[in-house]
Amino acid sequence: MKPTILMMPRLADDAIASLKRDYTVIGPVDGDDAASIPAEAREARAMVTYGGRRTSAELMDALPKLELIACYGTGIERVDAAAAKARGIQLCNAADANARSVAEFAVGLMLNSMRGIGRGDRFVRDGLWSGRGGEPVSNTPDLAGRKIGIYGLGAIGSRIASRAAAFEMEVGYHSRSPKPELPYQFHDSLLGLASWADVLMIAVRASNETRHAVDAAVLDALGREGHVVNISRGLVIDEEALCTALEQKRIAGAALDVFAEEPHVPERLRKLENVVLTPHIAASSQDAKKAQLRTLLGNLEAFFAGRPMPAGVPL
Repeated sequence: MKPTILMMPRLADDAIASLKRDYTVIGPVDGDDAASIPAEAREARAMVTYGGRRTSAELMDALPKLELIACYGTGIERVDAAAAKARGIQLCNAADANARSVAEFAVGLMLNSMRGIGRGDRFVRDGLWSGRGGEPVSNTPDLAGRKIGIYGLGAIGSRIASRAAAFEMEVGYHSRSPKPELPYQFHDSLLGLASWADVLMIAVRASNETRHAVDAAVLDALGREGHVVNISRGLVIDEEALCTALEQKRIAGAALDVFAEEPHVPERLRKLENVVLTPHIAASSQDAKKAQLRTLLGNLEAFFAGRPMPAGVPL
């Protein structure tokens, strides 16, 4: 008999087909509370979910045979890890499966914000190009020679750093501890990093510690010519403070792939011309999806075989 797993969100068709080859798949499930769980899911030993989707103690208690929470992506921020640990439930994610794709996208957002690519596209489409100069993308800064401050130098942040270095940017970073083996400048505070940088790149893992870490003071330190890019999680930035800084031109621009209450994007942000907005797609490349699925399947196979999972998360 195939083991039973609970699929909370609806995954792509190829992912569902791959899961159904080896498992009895229950789901998707619309809600995140115990009342939403179908009766047949009580047999599930593993749950597949997204880290940005709430997985509470109440939900775990509604699944008496649950032994594993498998996050399809890298995020685990809305899984109650303490509750899982207390119940002996294991946790896994996609590790660095999408790191390369997210890093590429982050650099694209930085280019768009600094060089005005999106503004130029709208300018041409609106029929405003006269050829006489004065276009809205003139006098934009080069990346070469500018300073990029990366908040969080993990799997994604380190890949952003190497790509920024290829653009001849000076790279600095802030993380829990310095990495002396890397040729980048360490800053012992986020405020100090923002004061130094022309671009603040947010690549830190979302947690209670990093909630609203990028606040009004950090944005003011970044300054009127500074840009902020976020491919981490929306909760790392104080969105109200960011909107105010953009409206008042206290920073030059922003590029955001993530938001505090997705899919809701504040109207204040949507009205602004000095911000680039994308719908949380940095990890949605073909290659990243394939890599995430391989990691998920590898984690499930190892778990049900009683072996260590390739991307287990210590609790």
